[in-house]
Amino acid sequence: MLTRKQKHIFLKFFSMFSVVRGYNILVVVLAQYLASIYIFASDKPLKNVLFDVNLLMLVLATAAVIAGGYIINNFYDSEKDLINRPNKTMLDKLVSQNTKLSFYFVLNFSTVVMASYVSFKPVLFFSFYIFAIWFYSHKLKKMPIIGNVVSSILTLTPFFVIFVYYHNFKSVVFVHATFLFLIIAIRELTKDLENIKGDLTLNYRTIPIVYGERTSKKMISVLVVATLFPVYFLITKFDIGYMYVYFYICEVLLVIYLFLLWRSVTKTHYLWLHNILKIIIVAGVFSILLINIDLVLNRIL
Repeated sequence: MLTRKQKHIFLKFFSMFSVVRGYNILVVVLAQYLASIYIFASDKPLKNVLFDVNLLMLVLATAAVIAGGYIINNFYDSEKDLINRPNKTMLDKLVSQNTKLSFYFVLNFSTVVMASYVSFKPVLFFSFYIFAIWFYSHKLKKMPIIGNVVSSILTLTPFFVIFVYYHNFKSVVFVHATFLFLIIAIRELTKDLENIKGDLTLNYRTIPIVYGERTSKKMISVLVVATLFPVYFLITKFDIGYMYVYFYICEVLLVIYLFLLWRSVTKTHYLWLHNILKIIIVAGVFSILLINIDLVLNRIL
């Protein structure tokens, strides 16, 4: 049985894990490795990818900077989250703001140290990434359209550093990136609809507040239709193995999402829609395995 002190430490750890969205970071790390194995470095032996120390440093640096980004975002959004996510906010407050900020600086310093192991270029890249996340959280997040676009780009950035590392500039990479960008952009607009109460209270100039919920839904509808184009090219022009099954299911889910979107009026409705998009994104990570199920087995030797 845990003592009171042990329970306190456990709750503090769980609180910090909640602040840095540890589950999201684990998904990003897995996605980076699967993308490296199946897409960015598909011509390299498996062991050369898995045991590449430079890749490991880049992935760990990415995890650290994302964790830091969640902390600084939590810091600036503390009042808004108290309205939009009261239960999560109470959990997050088990760790003081001073502790969070101290951890934020430690994470950013660790990012630079790990990046420096690879070369000076990743140091510059991650330094800019750290600044961009801070600037977005501090200023851009409250701006309509610009905030959504920048947030979507920042979410994709961890994959940019990996494909540059492998110097893989094949068309299929950009088409995959386009599809993911559109899904993330849809999610960002959905989050704005979900958080409209807190955003309105604290004067965040998001798209639903400035242009109205109906306009937001129209923009989302256009983005959903736009996903058909990268999906069409991925299925018809590139060899993606059985991953085509994932894209067909995605489009079915997006049709259901769109049907529900135009009938949604409450925060709970938008939360369900947000969860559909989360499922699409997480499933997309694991669906990379469908590109070639035998690829890993064939490359072990």
